[in-house]
Amino acid sequence: MLKANPSLFLEIYVNKNKFLKENEFLNIEHLVFNQGPKRVGPFSHAVKSGGFLFVTGQMPTLLNDPTKLINGDISNQTHQVMKNLKTVLTASNSSLKNVVFVRIYLVNFKDFDKMNIIYESYFEPDKLPARTCIGVTGLAVGASIEIDLIAKL
Repeated sequence: MLKANPSLFLEIYVNKNKFLKENEFLNIEHLVFNQGPKRVGPFSHAVKSGGFLFVTGQMPTLLNDPTKLINGDISNQTHQVMKNLKTVLTASNSSLKNVVFVRIYLVNFKDFDKMNIIYESYFEPDKLPARTCIGVTGLAVGASIEIDLIAKL
């Protein structure tokens, strides 16, 4: 007759839970928020997958009207983009502290230094995320800047 082996049951239980937890990373969750910036096209505000949050590029538009840019120069536009990103991150139960990668699209690289001053103010100086800045010939609704990012969950 076989005797029960409590350590074997414990090992099976632990491995089962580990397997289930690891497979959570395979799930994909599309997030669209009523309180987020209104979208200018057919996309989610963010997508959760693989332990990360992928936030769609945000524009310097008014929260309730994606067809209207805020007034002002690249500094004002950068502030608005960062505010829109923070709104999406907050609605996703995250924050700028969790950002691991940022991609910035600039129409005019003469705006690079002004944009950097505003951008940098939103992060801790010793915890800046990895980043790429790309020059483009145009952006939706005539914006000068767009920023997307990836944050850890």
